[in-house]
Amino acid sequence: MSGPARVTHASTRAAVLDLVRAAGVISRVGLVNATGLTGGTISTVVRGLIDEGLVAETGHAESTGGKRRVMLQLNHFARYAVGVHLDDARITYVLTNLGGAVVARISRAGAGADEPAAVVARVAREVDALIDSVGVERDRILGLGLVAARPSEHQEFGRALERATGLPVVLDNDATAAAIGEHWSGGVGATSTFAALFMGTDVGAGIVLGGATYRGPSGHTGEIGHTCLDIDGPCCRCGARGCLEVLAGPAAVVEQARADRALSRAAGLVGGRTRPATPVAADFAAISRAARQGNTRAVALLERSARYFAAAARTLANVLDLEVLVLTGPSFAIAGSVYLPVLRAELDSAFIARDAHPISVRLSPSAASAPAIGAAAIVLQSELVPRRQGLRLPDDLAAEEPPVFGQLVR
Repeated sequence: MSGPARVTHASTRAAVLDLVRAAGVISRVGLVNATGLTGGTISTVVRGLIDEGLVAETGHAESTGGKRRVMLQLNHFARYAVGVHLDDARITYVLTNLGGAVVARISRAGAGADEPAAVVARVAREVDALIDSVGVERDRILGLGLVAARPSEHQEFGRALERATGLPVVLDNDATAAAIGEHWSGGVGATSTFAALFMGTDVGAGIVLGGATYRGPSGHTGEIGHTCLDIDGPCCRCGARGCLEVLAGPAAVVEQARADRALSRAAGLVGGRTRPATPVAADFAAISRAARQGNTRAVALLERSARYFAAAARTLANVLDLEVLVLTGPSFAIAGSVYLPVLRAELDSAFIARDAHPISVRLSPSAASAPAIGAAAIVLQSELVPRRQGLRLPDDLAAEEPPVFGQLVR
């Protein structure tokens, strides 16, 4: 089989596999009804998926008077994917099964000022250790998802990592990956219009519209950190003034805390001549811990930041008519208890569509590792989601595909 016929078969196979995943259990007749394909086509595709070990027969449906239907379900442990999140403060690794469940997870210190070659070698070793920790055969790993705040800056790193690990590598934005992870895990409805508001070292947002991930033509959608909140504010690295990131992002919070000697001492912020400066995310975490311990200066500083985030989030929610807003990322993982009530109050009182429908604002239960989980989910999409339109699926996460250095579908 070659050319268009092979592409069509691959799309049909992926569509059927994703329907089985989304349904949990489903019969061949159910697949026919859901796809509109013929019974013969479904039988052929299902037989191939069973032969590959991706789908298994699991008992029978209750009798409705005729022959009992054989039920199918995804073999969650047939394949795996690795997700890696590069952040200044931490590098987070996860290994997920075909259903997206995390089976192993490790977190290590960030790369700092290490040479790229040394970082590649280190990440490759740690990926090997992650895989070996659960004894998964290498040929069952579909690939490696690598996400960061500015993925365009990591193209060469991705290629080098692919060579070092022998795994196909896919690159994407960490905020987008966090949104995909939330959607893939079933944390939001299949057709919800939602955004994942991300805060690590940087600030961003991943956007899912009607169940489809939106990346935009250049992959720079969701740059909420560069929403202007003060036209006469300080200059931002993007060239504008008064952006959310420069007013209230982690680096701004750390700078403001350092200017307050009492808070700086209480939070244990160090640096300068005697010790090297710590990563922004680490200092932000120290301020957040001081707030949780009741330091009023730390609480006031984070609440001020939260008010700026709430204003930007309200704008995003109004523009996209959001149904769900999820706070995620390493910095929200530690400071979310301060930010969440401020954002909820703002959207409860000022979301323009609040009379038509509520907006759910929540903190991700896996905020610290959400980008890495999403990175693995992006790899799984290459196996589970059709590359071409033509079939109506309950969860279409492949509206746009991120850069891929190797062939992910086997």
